[in-house]
Amino acid sequence: MIFAAGLGTRLKPLTDSMPKALVPIAGKTLLQHNLERLASQGFTDIVINIHHFSDQIRQFLRENDNFGLNIMLSDESAELLDTGGGIKNAKEWLSNEPFLVHNVDILSNADLAGLYAKHCQNNSLATLLVSERNTSRYLLFDDGMRLKGWINKASGETKSPFLEFCAEEYLPFAFSGIHVISPDIFRSMHNYPSRFPIMDFYLNEAEKHLIQGVVAHNLIMVDVGKIDSLQEVEMIFEKEIKPIYPS
Repeated sequence: MIFAAGLGTRLKPLTDSMPKALVPIAGKTLLQHNLERLASQGFTDIVINIHHFSDQIRQFLRENDNFGLNIMLSDESAELLDTGGGIKNAKEWLSNEPFLVHNVDILSNADLAGLYAKHCQNNSLATLLVSERNTSRYLLFDDGMRLKGWINKASGETKSPFLEFCAEEYLPFAFSGIHVISPDIFRSMHNYPSRFPIMDFYLNEAEKHLIQGVVAHNLIMVDVGKIDSLQEVEMIFEKEIKPIYPS
């Protein structure tokens, strides 16, 4: 599943006339980069959630024959459902087997097939790709890489479902926006509202369910988030990431 429904407010004014998914980087849209990358890793069935300028995404996919993939569109035109709600809304396509979730504005050299295989080998509800990237917000894991909580190091705010939680006891890693989820998650989402963030769900459910992290060493990742960093992102992509993407 590709998250492509967001308003892309950090990429204004580009996103005043197009969805974030169609912002071009190095000659291709973000959506095309990610579809081709997923296809090269063996993924053939793709769900894309849409909201902002959804008709443009529909037209782009039609004009490119869905890039040879089996693509389903989860339409959130009536209401943006956030990441957790977006997954819940796409249940009809995602409830039969583990599925990988990928933010459309993330470009990386991550081993997506390897992450999927690791998830299938463990017994976790979700497997999150994390790294040692510098950021202000970190997920916190124990020595076995089980999710224990979250911290904003800038503000000192923490979150955890565990009663005897001490943030300093755990390993901090940055989330990549890439994760693999068991279809069992839909049973746990049953009592959640139509709109909610997936990270809040993970932090609420981490005590009841096994949610694990997998550390991506030597991860090269760019978050195409801000209009003033697009040129820098293109340079990093061309030099560091493009060589492992399909031509």
